[in-house]
Amino acid sequence: MKRLSSLFLVSLLSGATTLGAYKLFIEKDNNGNSIVTQAQSSNFRTVGMGAENVDFTAAAENAVHAVVHVKNVSVRTVYNPIMEYFYGSRGGQQQEQIGTGSGVIISEDGYIVTNNHVIKDATELEVTLNNNKVYKAKLIGTDSKMDIALLKIDADGKLPYSTFADSDQVKVGEWVLAVGNPYNLTSTVTAGIVSAKARNLDTRGIQSFIQTDAAVNPGNSGGALVNTRGELIGINTMISSPTGSYAGYSFAVPSNITRKIIEDIMEFGNVQRGILGVEGNALTGTMSKEFGVKDTEGFYINKVNKNSGAEKAGLKEGDIIKKLDNQKIGTFAELSGYINTKRPNDKINVTYVRDGNIKTVPVTLVKNDIILTEFKGLELENLSAADKKNFRIDYGVKIKEVNNERLEPYKEELQGSIILDINGVKATDVETVSRATNNADENQGTSVKLMTKNGQVMRIII
Repeated sequence: MKRLSSLFLVSLLSGATTLGAYKLFIEKDNNGNSIVTQAQSSNFRTVGMGAENVDFTAAAENAVHAVVHVKNVSVRTVYNPIMEYFYGSRGGQQQEQIGTGSGVIISEDGYIVTNNHVIKDATELEVTLNNNKVYKAKLIGTDSKMDIALLKIDADGKLPYSTFADSDQVKVGEWVLAVGNPYNLTSTVTAGIVSAKARNLDTRGIQSFIQTDAAVNPGNSGGALVNTRGELIGINTMISSPTGSYAGYSFAVPSNITRKIIEDIMEFGNVQRGILGVEGNALTGTMSKEFGVKDTEGFYINKVNKNSGAEKAGLKEGDIIKKLDNQKIGTFAELSGYINTKRPNDKINVTYVRDGNIKTVPVTLVKNDIILTEFKGLELENLSAADKKNFRIDYGVKIKEVNNERLEPYKEELQGSIILDINGVKATDVETVSRATNNADENQGTSVKLMTKNGQVMRIII
């Protein structure tokens, strides 16, 4: 009997201890949520709660009404080679094509941002709101380099719209929603987290994406990436997939870049790009050894462009950029992403390391079309608006001077011609050309596609 009483007492004490531990470590709050705490120097610390405690409903409610369905109607000419063989050329048959995507209303009077590839080659644009009202849309302007386009509809009242958030403040691991119209399924909302920032997917290094694991599929292009407050932090642009459908990651143009492009189009009719005027590489352990520097983070300058703000401010080859204003810089995507939010004549403070000393210097950004670079004795410059109009092209770099002795006999023909690609890489601008030829062997021939001053296109070996 005594042993039974002792056993009962031990059980009672064990139960009390368990109850006390439960009350101490796994207590319910007033709303019924489990809060896990731990003892820490007689204080208690709350540990973060899971996704089930994040409320997405308000963000989704705000976003779905601001996201629209965009229909692109285009016309292409289809040729029938058999009919042409027997009956001669008939000029082909006109065939209508329809493409779809998404867009985001950014003002109550009907301005809509989407992707350039959603509306490319459109002869007619149609926008359907979340309330199923349909409007014809007018194309206001585009930026093919950043894949952004601005549309306008004339609605019969004030429209719901998304407000821009500061994408520089977005944190990796932050919850986000992707809102769009995949597979023509309107008002689709998916959730995920920010997987990475300043992600560069372009070999030309012109993009600085927000990467997320929120599901994005064909038709989502041009749709909204929003935070848990429903604020716009990006425009969904592409996916990484071997099949063409969602396979894990999607990418969005940050809202700060989008907003600047839209403001430029509305104010100037085109995009105003400021250029820092440096070229180089992001430092890694391997690159640091190659350059013979101790730093393993930052952007290493291996070339400063002529006429650039960087040259005028005294930046030199071998300097390592650490910050632009208060933005930490570790990759080219981070550098270009920040610069892409600025305009010509904007001033930024560049913090850099030279000979182990940290320095900061103000740099005035210059216009993209006055930057020069050199390639195999050819001095190259970006195309002006007049050049693009005269040659009827929207990309390329112009040969300003010929300083190569071997090319001297052809100087008159080459000077003023337009380089369209180098070794198969599209010559979008002098930055692209410089990066594409950075590691080229000067002693090996380079294939160059160019357009002469009389409009003839040819390929030569330099």
